[in-house]
Amino acid sequence: MKIELNRLDDAFRFKATSEDGNSIIMDAGPNLGAQGKGVRPMQTLLMGLGGCSGIDIVMILKKQQQQIDDFHMEIEGEREAGKEPSLWKEVHVKFYLDGPLDPQKAWRAVDLSMNKYCSVAKTLEAHAHITFSVFVNNQEVHSEA
Repeated sequence: MKIELNRLDDAFRFKATSEDGNSIIMDAGPNLGAQGKGVRPMQTLLMGLGGCSGIDIVMILKKQQQQIDDFHMEIEGEREAGKEPSLWKEVHVKFYLDGPLDPQKAWRAVDLSMNKYCSVAKTLEAHAHITFSVFVNNQEVHSEA
């Protein structure tokens, strides 16, 4: 894997491009003198967690012939206060799936992703406590246990 970064202004804005030609813009926050015209690098980690787990979940549910009509996530994280570097210490992901889904299959797909398959989750869990909730058609789902 190869990523190229190019500085876009005289402050902190960068364009990161993958070897496939896909890109994102990153910037620091106004507190550092930046314009905030891009995703902050630490935010990209949480976005990566969402993308990684989302891909896993869709793959698992498609294999189980489950129909997903809508799928979105909310990811909240808390970083360590007063430390440099300030790592993620708490991350909570809310998964919202809609459609004629078996709620237990949806919960199991999320559990498998977050605890077994998602490489980003496994990377982050070295320092962060990661939790999740699953909602199917606006109803919270709990494990079979």
